[in-house]
Amino acid sequence: MTDRPILMFDSGIGGLTVLREARVLMPDRRFVYVADDAAFPYGDWEEAALSARIVELCGSLIARHDPEIFVIPCNTASTLVLADLRAAYPDTPFVGTVPAIKPAAERTRSGLVSVLATPGTVKRQYTRDLIAKWASKCNVWLVGSTHLAALAEAYMRHGFVDEEAVRAEIAPCFIERDGGRTDIVVLACTHYPFLVNRMRKTAPWPVDWLDPAEAIARRALSLLCERAPVEGHADAAQGLDLAVFTSGKPDFAIRRLMQGFGLTVA
Repeated sequence: MTDRPILMFDSGIGGLTVLREARVLMPDRRFVYVADDAAFPYGDWEEAALSARIVELCGSLIARHDPEIFVIPCNTASTLVLADLRAAYPDTPFVGTVPAIKPAAERTRSGLVSVLATPGTVKRQYTRDLIAKWASKCNVWLVGSTHLAALAEAYMRHGFVDEEAVRAEIAPCFIERDGGRTDIVVLACTHYPFLVNRMRKTAPWPVDWLDPAEAIARRALSLLCERAPVEGHADAAQGLDLAVFTSGKPDFAIRRLMQGFGLTVA
């Protein structure tokens, strides 16, 4: 088996939800988890500047770690630059993350679906195209949360979160119309599943919270199964699952969190 890792790239620690699922499906694989914390949150960036940053940064990560596949468990990055990354680095297979609108449309009974996402994902034409293609018979609300990703990061760092703040962020997802209610909320940011228990607690009624993590991990596995192993160079930390932070300054809480996920901070 090749020692080339599976590289996972996110704006922060949200992609750990996908890493957790990927480890279950691929326990014998090596992982490098990259958090672009120096640029977090991506929602504050202009699209052109963010796109240029991600494309350049991913190129340096490919050169450094030589991944067998490159997974982007980040809706904002995927909907913005996935096509540009595939064009810039055609020898590297990319697995992106897009809002799970198709499965939501297939599962809803009321026809009322909300997509809870970052403002960047909400305003992307890519997201609207997914709705037009897969959910044209549903009523879909796009809810752009300004603070939920940061609340999830704080919760994972410190173990507590302001539940009233969570309630305020998710409240626009809950719609009543013509005797029906929202029955599915698509979690269109990989940070959000870390808060799903708090969301359930503060929601005005029960809904199906659609977490894409397992589907992303399964797509990565299927792509690996399609590829013949190719030996590549081993990096300096051969055999270890690594966590890389673009700020170079992860604090104690983050280092402890990474250890809990079996990652060695580079």
